[in-house]
Order: sequence, then C-alpha cells, then structure tokens
Amino acid sequence: MKKLVFVAFVILGLEAFSTNVLTQTVRGVVTDKNTKMTLPGANVVLLHSDPLRGAMTDEQGRFKFESVEIGRISLKVSFLGYNDVVLSNLNLQVGKELVLNIELEEMAVNVDAVVVTARADKSTPMNKLSTVSARTFTVEETERYAGSRNDVARMASNFAGVMGVDDARNDIIIRGNSPMGLLWRLDGVDIPNPNHWGAIGTTGGPVNMLNNTLLENSDFMTSAFAPEYGNAISGVFDLKMRSGNNEKYEFLGQVGFNGFEFGAEGPISKNNGSSFLINYRYSTLGVFEKMGMDMGTTGIPYYQDLSFKLNFPKTPIGSISVFGLGGISDIELWDSRRDTLKEKIDLYGGEGFDLTNGSDMGVIGINNSIILDENTYVKTSVAFMAHQFQTVVDSISKDFSIKYPNYRNDFVDNTLYISSFLNKRFNSKNTVKAGFYLKRLGFNYVDSMYVDSLNYFIDIRNDEGNTWLVQPYFQWQYKPTNQITVNTGIHYMHLFMNNSWSVEPRVGMRWQFAPKQAISVGYGLHSQAVPIATALSRVRLSNGSYEQPNKDLDLIKSHHFVVGYDWRINQFSRIKIETYYQSIFDAAVDAEESSAYSILNQGANFGVFTPEYLKSTGTGYNYGVELTLERFLNKGYYFLITASLFDSKYKGSDDLTHNTAFSSNYVVNGLFGKEFVFGNAKSLKSIGFDIKTVYSGGKRATPWYAVYNPTTQKYEKEYYDNQAFDLRLRDYFKTDFSIRFKLNKFGFTQEWALEITNLLDNKNIYSEKFNTKTGDGSFTNQLGRMIIPQYRITF
Repeated sequence: MKKLVFVAFVILGLEAFSTNVLTQTVRGVVTDKNTKMTLPGANVVLLHSDPLRGAMTDEQGRFKFESVEIGRISLKVSFLGYNDVVLSNLNLQVGKELVLNIELEEMAVNVDAVVVTARADKSTPMNKLSTVSARTFTVEETERYAGSRNDVARMASNFAGVMGVDDARNDIIIRGNSPMGLLWRLDGVDIPNPNHWGAIGTTGGPVNMLNNTLLENSDFMTSAFAPEYGNAISGVFDLKMRSGNNEKYEFLGQVGFNGFEFGAEGPISKNNGSSFLINYRYSTLGVFEKMGMDMGTTGIPYYQDLSFKLNFPKTPIGSISVFGLGGISDIELWDSRRDTLKEKIDLYGGEGFDLTNGSDMGVIGINNSIILDENTYVKTSVAFMAHQFQTVVDSISKDFSIKYPNYRNDFVDNTLYISSFLNKRFNSKNTVKAGFYLKRLGFNYVDSMYVDSLNYFIDIRNDEGNTWLVQPYFQWQYKPTNQITVNTGIHYMHLFMNNSWSVEPRVGMRWQFAPKQAISVGYGLHSQAVPIATALSRVRLSNGSYEQPNKDLDLIKSHHFVVGYDWRINQFSRIKIETYYQSIFDAAVDAEESSAYSILNQGANFGVFTPEYLKSTGTGYNYGVELTLERFLNKGYYFLITASLFDSKYKGSDDLTHNTAFSSNYVVNGLFGKEFVFGNAKSLKSIGFDIKTVYSGGKRATPWYAVYNPTTQKYEKEYYDNQAFDLRLRDYFKTDFSIRFKLNKFGFTQEWALEITNLLDNKNIYSEKFNTKTGDGSFTNQLGRMIIPQYRITF
C-alpha cells in the first residue's frame, strides 16, 4: 500500500520537473522455427528509426536495442537462406521491456538476388504444421477487442466459424459443433476446463482462469488440425505461456471485472538467464454487485486463481520450465432468496430450487527441451492435474421455509500426463515430428438423486478408478518449393477402459500460386472419447443391484474436409474464404427407445438429460462457408469483419434428420478500433476506441405442449420429440463498446478503460421458463447493458 501511495505521489507531484525523453529496451532471441536452434549473425533492423538503427545477433542469437523511444515500433529480421520477417506496430511502453522470441523459417530453395518477406501477422498459425483453419492471436487482441473482457475464449468468438452468443458463459461453438469438442492445451500439455465453475467434461464457463497478460502469441484452430492434436472434434486452443523478464524486475497491478490482480516477474539468476513469472487474482464481482450491476444471478460468484512459470534455459540437461495454473470458485444460487432479489433474473439457478456449486482446478507441469544437434531436438513434458466439481440441489417449499434434498454431486478427475516428441529436419524441404501422449485418467464420481417414495438417495454413479489413454502420432512437412507446403501424418488414439481405438490420417497443403494469393486444402479424421462420467453412469435394476450399460461406447469420430483461399491485399489487409464439410459418426444416442437424443447436443444448456442406455450409432454433419475481411493494426486503426453461413444436422436413434442445438445458420461479426496518440516523448498518451457488433441466428428450441397432472395439480411440459430443435428463436444482436486511456510517464504505464457491454441494451433470449401453475411459457433475457471499469499499472 505504501508503495502505491508513493507511486501516486510521484505521478501527480513531479510532472513539472520531467525533462527526460521516455525510452525503453527492445531485445529478444532469433531462432530457427523448425529446429529451435539460435541463429547467430541474423540482422535486426529497427524500422522508421532516425537514424536507422540495426543490430546483429550474438553467438546465442540475442539482440538488444536500448533507449528506444516508446510508441508503436516495427522490426525487420533477416538471415541468409531464411524468409525475412517483419514485426509491425509492436506496442512499446515505458512500464515494461519488449522481449521478443522471433522464429525464422528456412527457404525450401535458396533464390539468389530475391528477398522473400513473411509478415509476422495473425493470418498464419505459430504451428507451421497446421495448414488450414488456423490462425494466431496476440495478447493485445484479448485486451483490445470490445466485449472480450481480457478472455481468450470470448476474443475467439470474433473469428469466422465461431459463435459465442451466450452472455453468461464463454463456451466456444465452432461450425455448429458442441463446445464439448474443444481441446485446451497450455505449454504443450492438454489441460482440463480452465474456467471457473467448469463442470467435469465441459470446456467453458463464466470466467476464464487463464490470465491474458501471461500469454504470448498462441494458435486457435477450427478444423482438420495437425496430427499432434487429438481427442477433439471441433477445435483447439494451443496456448503458450511466456517466460518472465530475465534481466529486470517488473510488476503489474490491475482491478476490473475479472478481479483484483497482482503480477510480478524478473530474473532468478542473470548469469544463466533464468526467470520467474507469477500472477494472482481475486474476484471483484461482489463489489460490482454492490454497485448495482446485474450479474445475471441471485448469487454472488466468488473465485480466485494463480498462474506462474519458472524458466531455466541453461541447465546440464537442456532447457527446463515449470508452469502452473489453479483456481477455486463457489456460488450459492438460492431461489429461497428470491423474496429479496425478486427483480433479478437468474441465468444459472432454477425456479423452486436452491443450488450450491463449487469447482476447483489445478495443473502443474514441467517441460524439458534438449537440442541434440543443429537439426534435431527433443521435448518432454510431465504434468499432474486435478479437477473437482461439487453440486448440492435442494427443492424448497412454496413459502421458502423448508428445504427438501434433491440431488448431490461430487466429481473428481485427476490426470498424470506424459508426452515427448522428436523433431528432425533432414534438409530445407523435409522435416518430421514424432511423439506420443500418455495419460493416466483417474476418477472418483459420486452423485445421487433423492427418491421421495424410498426416503433415501439412489446412486447414479459411484465409481473410483483409473484408465489409460495413449496417443502416438507422426507428422511430416514437405516443401518442394518456396510456394508449396505439404503437411501430412497420422494420429492414433486408444482408450484402455473399453479398448476403443481410432487410426486418424491427416493431410494439408498450401500453394501460394501468386505473390499475394494462396489456396489451401485439408483433410483429417478426428475422434473424441465420450466423457468418462457418461460412460460410467449406473442403472438400478429391479433387484436393487446396478449395471453400467455404457462402458463400451465407442469414440466419437469425424471426417473434416476444408478448402480455403487467402488474398493478401497489401501488407496490412487480407481476405480469406473457407468452405468445409464435416461428417460425424459413432455418436452416442438412445439405445432403449427411438428418440431424438444425441450426445452431439451436449453443452447446449446446464440441465443435460442423458438416457440410461446408450449406443454409438448416431451420425451428424456440418457444412458451410466463411468470409474474413481483416485489416491489421496500422496507422492507428484496424477492423475485422467475419461472416459465416452454415448448417448443422444430426440423427438420433429415431433415424430422423434434425437441426443440432447449435445450428443458428448464420453469424456476422464486425469490429473496428481506432487509436489516437498525443503528447510528446516526455509524456506519451493514447486514447483508443473499439466497437463490436454481432448478429446471428437465434438459439434452437423444441416445440412443446402443456399437460395438466391432476395428481400433482401442476402442468407439465411435454416435447414433440420428432421435431427436436425445429424452432429457431429470435435472432441475437449485440453491440459492445470500449474506451481506454493510456499514460506513459515516469517509468510507469497506466491505463484506464471503460467497457460497455450490450451498449444498446438489446433483449436477447437466454432460455424459456415454464409456469407449472398456468402451463404457459415465457422467455428469460440475457444480460442487459453493463458498464465495466478497469485500471492497470505496470512498472
């Protein structure tokens, strides 16, 4: 506290005495993208500097520019036999050094007197073995895009083919697939759901634990991903946690919608380049609720999380890094409190029930990279992770005075994770990568439902044990020319719980047939295991014993076909078009009777009904076309316009073709941002405006009718099962706006931001409520206009 008071005093009281030009250090390392070898002698030029400044990397591939005036800067990196790389409009601020890890790609064919330049932009992924439906994203995007709330998942909803039209959660719906089909990967390790209140087997939640300030440029993939990715059928988030500053101590303080945050980083030992990076966050939603902000629920969410990374680049056994992520969260959604909060909607709770929920997740891992020779390196990862999800549901009397037990849940997943791969470059045209993932999947699932007539709880699941999941893979990149790249390989997955397996070929090709134009094609077979909790569900027999009829469910499988066209209009603008077809089979459906149920709709809502008996005979398909028109940040402004037209269908055991729950058919996103810079080199200020608008087809719903039950004297809802998801509700429309002011002065960077979500206060449908007294239905709307302030200081 004393330090913050001192900082404020300096900022307010010493302005008149400032005479120094504000500068900062720019430094980094240049490496070969395929081999990770450093490149001594690479040329690095600080573009637009006056006079022009340049540097050559030392024997360890390092470069450094000191006393660079703050603001937007650009670098050009070149090395003989490699494609040049230009990094444009990097944000250099006084409160933090700019440390870069720059990877150069070797030319397949050396061309004399010709300079081939690759702009380091977001149109291509960091992982060069991913050919189609993949792009990189930056930390700055998660901060800049209006409505993102510093959340990588909400930020990704702006990309083509992606929907995020649930204001209460950040679930990622990709090309009509269930959000359950998404893979989260952090620093090479597949991790559980990294969201607070994330249920076992889900991939989204209200608040993401991953702090965006700890990430470096990462990849997001939506189809036909490379052979190294498995156990997912819709998409991949491949996130990279950056290393801390290994020369200087830096600190961050922030308060906003996501919480009170404090971060620190710096050297452990300057001699060997080791560093630490840590960030802690505690929720502020209780504060915002007291300020009158509608959280969309009768309960106040409480959560906290911690992220860290320790990096030791020079050890006798190679480079070692240790990373961790953990979070705890809990909430009480008690309808019995409705008498005092009756004006509030509840997007999470249920009418007539008190629900208490808690979720804890943690992962810790260690990575080791060893360079065997100038063309070969090995990387090995070992991690342990655990995820607990608990729920208590009680029904309540009409006068709220009595609680009756209803449902109890305590699910725990724990995973031991081991992976390793060898990357070998044979020559400039041929590179291979071979490895495996070995996962020991531990579980302890207990849940039960109270039966009034028996006056005790009946087990739904009561299982403790473990199984193994093995995923070897091989991939080969072939570049016959500088314009053609072919990535191919195979992924194998084997689940030992029931010995289900899948052999999955993958292939992708990119052909740059003109200097600014390219086409790409891709195919992949992908599979995903049914959640273990679903496979282990119990059925109580008439003699009081139990059986588990779903343990032998097969892997869900999906063929992906993609064709894309990319036109780089100029160095800062592009148009991209992709069309795709996805064929899904071996999906779990109802095995006991003919019904419209399919596991492909799981994740559409909180209350998931699953039949007692399942079989792997369901099918589905998705197809569509996507357009991206993008201008990367330049001259102070950017825009991103995406449009998707698609259809998503499935068949249950009724053998009828239905829309999936995620088939909204179309979505259009538009983002625009403008940054104004003013002041001088002694006190640089900027103000930025960002606006986002999304328009999409409405949520899917199944027609129903009301039936009066004379025994309970209540109406009950009955669905037209043969018309599952035939209805499409009112279209979704939302506009978000943000404004931010940044001040660089006295060695500190301060930022004040204000975000207005749902600027026009549009009434978008969240769900439909059923009145058991009248038999009528009514719609519950999503969150209205919210004003979210944020303050950040780095020094």
